[in-house]
Amino acid sequence: MRRALLAAALLLGACVSQPDPTTPQPVAAVDVQRYLGTWHEVARLPMWAQDSATVSCEDVTATYTPRPDGRIGVLNRCLNALDGDRPRQAEGQAYAVEGSGNARLRVSFFWPFFGNYWVLGLDPDYRWVVVGEPSRRWLWVLSRTPRLPEAELQTALGIARANGYDLGPLKVARAQRG
Repeated sequence: MRRALLAAALLLGACVSQPDPTTPQPVAAVDVQRYLGTWHEVARLPMWAQDSATVSCEDVTATYTPRPDGRIGVLNRCLNALDGDRPRQAEGQAYAVEGSGNARLRVSFFWPFFGNYWVLGLDPDYRWVVVGEPSRRWLWVLSRTPRLPEAELQTALGIARANGYDLGPLKVARAQRG
């Protein structure tokens, strides 16, 4: 009986300490103060708000600012290539999920609906970031500059692949292509 309990305890401990291989794994921690500011999208998986029959976002930026309530203000901007590069923008807010080291956030552009925003890869100098969510439908590679050196882009994309993302439909930003 004692052996069975010990075996069960060890098995349970192994289950608890192992990450779920079916879920993308966020980085251990994000320094929000270093993360704030403007990021340029260099690649993404297509998603409804940026890619549709009437919208094709190019020159995308995401600007994160501190809010008085402790949340993070989010301002996404792009030029709609299907409408003569007409500017578009969306304002939202985000908050860090407790216990995530600020690596998992909940973001809302349409209150009261929030979506997942997980930091899956982050350059040590905060020059680029890989952002995704648990279902792997959406992915963004962001950079502090409009163009990311190819080797760094490949490192970021390697993180996405290691987290189970299919990069076949990946859209690379105009600045990155050119």
